[in-house]
Amino acid sequence: MQRWRVPLGFVCGALFLLFAKPTWSLLLIGGAVALPGVGLRASASGHLRKNESLATSGPYAFTRNPLYLGSFLIGVGFTIAGGVWWLAIVPLALLLGIYLPVMRVESATLAELFGTKYQRYARDVPLFLPRLSPNRSAITPARFDRSLYLRYREYRLALGVVIAWALLVAKMIYFK
Repeated sequence: MQRWRVPLGFVCGALFLLFAKPTWSLLLIGGAVALPGVGLRASASGHLRKNESLATSGPYAFTRNPLYLGSFLIGVGFTIAGGVWWLAIVPLALLLGIYLPVMRVESATLAELFGTKYQRYARDVPLFLPRLSPNRSAITPARFDRSLYLRYREYRLALGVVIAWALLVAKMIYFK
């Protein structure tokens, strides 16, 4: 499933673009939902040192999976911008069919790597939907590290969102 999530995202994106019926107001509302998702992913990438240390700072103090939550928010934002209610099936299907199973596998891997430290963290921080306040007991004094953001190439997602949004605007203007 992990290998399929990116290619499947592109297929879903192409189908979405084909059926979308954006308007200016829907683009604004959808953008208000998607933009925090982009920011959440950016922030999370700057706190993540994959398999080196347990990420518990920044957005990881609120949810164990801020990258997936950010992707989901982006998907919901695009769904709103698309203006077709049944397109909501796409982010929901990706969440239930791909992201939740992947989160469970990753959780098991982190439990193996970090043992009781991860088990305490998992007990205090929800898998997906965020806490309302940060989990102070698990926070490490780490700050956002720009080099991690660049290493994980998270800027490509932001660029992709801008391009996709431009395609929705073009569709709205030229292909009514």
